[in-house]
Amino acid sequence: MKEKEVVLQILGMSCPSCSEGIQASLARMEGIVEAKVNFASREAIIRYDEEKISLDKIRAAIKRGGYEAVEQVEDTTEKRRKQVRDRTMLFFFGLALTIAVLLISYLPEFPEKNYVLLALATPVQFVVGWHFYKGAYLSIKNRFADMNVLVALSSSAAYIYSVYSTFSLRGTVFYDASTVVITTITLGMLLEEMAVERTGETVRKLMALQPKSATIVRDGEEREISVDEVQVGDTVIVRPGQRIPVDGAVTEGRTFVDESMITGESVPVEKAAGETLYSGTINKTGTLKFTAEKVGLETTLAQIVRLAREVQASKAPIQRIADKVVNIFVPLVVIIAVAVFLVWHFAVNDSLALTTMVSVLAISCPCALGIATPAAIMIGVDDGAENGILIKNNAILEVVRNLDTVVFDKTGTLTKGKLEVTDIVAEDKYQLLQFAAAAEKWSEHPIGQAVARKAETEKTGFGDPDSFEALPGFGVIADVLGKKVLIGNRALMANNGVAIKGFEIDIQRLENEAKTVLIVAVSGKALGVLAISDTLKEHSKEAVDTLHGMDLRVVMLSGDTKRTAEAIARQLGITEVLAEVVPSEKVEEIKKLQSQGRFVAMVGDGINDAPAITQANVGMAIGSGTDIAIEAGDIVLMKDDPRDVASSIDLSKKTLSKIRQNLFWAFFYNVIMIPLAAGLLYLPLGVLIPPEAAAMSMILSDITVVGNSMLLRRWKPR
Repeated sequence: MKEKEVVLQILGMSCPSCSEGIQASLARMEGIVEAKVNFASREAIIRYDEEKISLDKIRAAIKRGGYEAVEQVEDTTEKRRKQVRDRTMLFFFGLALTIAVLLISYLPEFPEKNYVLLALATPVQFVVGWHFYKGAYLSIKNRFADMNVLVALSSSAAYIYSVYSTFSLRGTVFYDASTVVITTITLGMLLEEMAVERTGETVRKLMALQPKSATIVRDGEEREISVDEVQVGDTVIVRPGQRIPVDGAVTEGRTFVDESMITGESVPVEKAAGETLYSGTINKTGTLKFTAEKVGLETTLAQIVRLAREVQASKAPIQRIADKVVNIFVPLVVIIAVAVFLVWHFAVNDSLALTTMVSVLAISCPCALGIATPAAIMIGVDDGAENGILIKNNAILEVVRNLDTVVFDKTGTLTKGKLEVTDIVAEDKYQLLQFAAAAEKWSEHPIGQAVARKAETEKTGFGDPDSFEALPGFGVIADVLGKKVLIGNRALMANNGVAIKGFEIDIQRLENEAKTVLIVAVSGKALGVLAISDTLKEHSKEAVDTLHGMDLRVVMLSGDTKRTAEAIARQLGITEVLAEVVPSEKVEEIKKLQSQGRFVAMVGDGINDAPAITQANVGMAIGSGTDIAIEAGDIVLMKDDPRDVASSIDLSKKTLSKIRQNLFWAFFYNVIMIPLAAGLLYLPLGVLIPPEAAAMSMILSDITVVGNSMLLRRWKPR
């Protein structure tokens, strides 16, 4: 099997049942591996076997169903705008005729009145309402009954009865009902189209970030090529103001890069040799040369778009309830409408029977049920992507609400994962650092490199050592400026007769803080002490405090010694520490917590974290971590900021809350409004919902669900 994936923009869908019909018809075709059609994004993600079916056949099948399938690489913006313009013109045409029908309906009777109404109502019925008839036909053809069926039935019943009454010269006409239903629902679809169009803004913006061309160096010559032609290993040139075309590593130059659309971080990031660049980000200042490492669909930008699309197109478990209801909703409503007609026909008269039947058909709303979940998910995923939080699995939305424990891997997640000089104790700190950096300059040990970095940061000038010797387990000995320099532990000093009595208190204090202590001696005299440690990330303490404020238990998991791990934990306010855990045991520790009845989120960044991330109820991968860890996570935190753990939990809970609110409103609306439209209050109170009010009510239901979902746009990271 030769499997391929394609994303198609689907034009012409009018309600969620359209997407269900397309998805069902595609699933029945030989060669289709999987098809996901999302009404809210108007997209279809299709995996198919190229050996059994071609893309042209897939597009042709969609076209036979009455829709247009456009490859995502094409610009569909103008086509969507034209569709909205056409519907707008159609609406105003229908509105003008409908107003005329309403005005004439309330005029005193005159001989040709019903014929005038017929002439005005017919274009509304078959020109403005044509897309309802077409949609109903396609719906039934695809074995799905949707909103179009209800609108076509309700308006046709009123129109046909009115035509019969007109030519038989007896009975009441309902031309006002048929025209108002069609015109009102056309307006509703137009408003819904505009509202839904805004739900996927972030993903569309991300797609637009990809540059069309790139400047590369080949055969010693600089040339501009299509970004699709860039290959791994190419040398790419990016000048100030240009977008970076593919992912890669800087080889020459220094600049600041705006990565806000990828990570959500507004402050430009400094980039120099060895730093990673991401496709779609903006080079702000200097000219860069970099080596292309990920191109095409492998770039970080392409992966973000792919993840967002897949989550938006997939269905959350909570949506299954709505899907089951929607599948039987329209047939059930038709049965209710017929029953209502028969009851009032025999109990009162045909006029009341027809009015209630049309109202029941017009007021029923499967669209609100169908769009309740995808609208909220699209906006939630959009909000997350805009702030550097990628929700990869929408099923996780329902799990997050049960979380009671968050487990952090220490190194690289809560700490920077890189040793730094944290303390310098000496009478002359400048001199101490100068000698220490010179002695450690040739060291390949992380501790020695940390000392050299500190000297560079402090702009402490230092030269090369005349000689250098590493003593494993003790430290280093070097000759610097003709002087013997010792850097190491107590044993190294004792072996070389160096007295450290004056620094004992400081050494003890720093060791109690679980820091690695280096004693620096020059020419047999101790100059002072350096303390080395893996330091906390800037916002780690704030992140832990926020999680505690959300009534979540925070656990730190580390392979370090208990003393070192507990020292870090004390700084963070974490009381539960799992220390000296080797990588292979991390999964077992997560299982132990789960066996205690805890719902666990695991946050990590390394290859050895991936199994534990997968085992946890919710896996979170820090975006700066390895590809394996990111692939394992249910949620990816692109900014490498531990505060986003709380933000992702908060966003997930708020998105699920919106889904539940939408579903409640959709169910509540139909349960309450259908009986009212059927005339439940007519006999006791004389209250009757006319068809035009029923149609308006249905539209308000749709708009309410979309509008409620749009409130998620106000969400901000914690």
